[in-house]
Amino acid sequence: MALDTVELLLHPVRLRIVQAFLGGRTLTTTDLRTGLSDVPPATLYRQVATLADHGVLHTVGERRARGAVERSYRLNEAAASVDPDEARSMSPQRHRQAFLTFVAGLLADFDGYLDRGDADLARDVAGYRQNAFHATDAETAEFVTRFRDLFAEYAALGPGPGRTRRLLTTVLLPAADQERPADRR
Repeated sequence: MALDTVELLLHPVRLRIVQAFLGGRTLTTTDLRTGLSDVPPATLYRQVATLADHGVLHTVGERRARGAVERSYRLNEAAASVDPDEARSMSPQRHRQAFLTFVAGLLADFDGYLDRGDADLARDVAGYRQNAFHATDAETAEFVTRFRDLFAEYAALGPGPGRTRRLLTTVLLPAADQERPADRR
């Protein structure tokens, strides 16, 4: 069954699988089962297969384990992203559904962090907050470009001694209490 990118990612388990690979990780289904222990194994295997069949995950290695072939996967980030044209064509209801799925995944990540039993936001340099700034559309585009460049610089460091995989989640919206300048004309 052919699914578009939005439909692939609207599934909460598939979204969590994709998020588990962020940061250039190579994982097996056994690794995923450890990280997503609340997902039934049959569901996890089925959703990994769906993502692989649609090119979102690609196999980078295979090895025999207990009489079966265990595959190692990596994320095809381009295939796991909704392009701007596809986003423009989505209805408001579909955007709401996509955002809700995204937020549910974020909640699952935060719950997992808290459930470890040793959560210390100050020690772990973790947190959540909302900030605001005023900018034209051009200034906002420049901000996003510079932010992506800065993020890419740190993402390129990769795993290593003393490095902890960290999740950075962004949502950029015009404030609900403001009209866009073009709307005031």
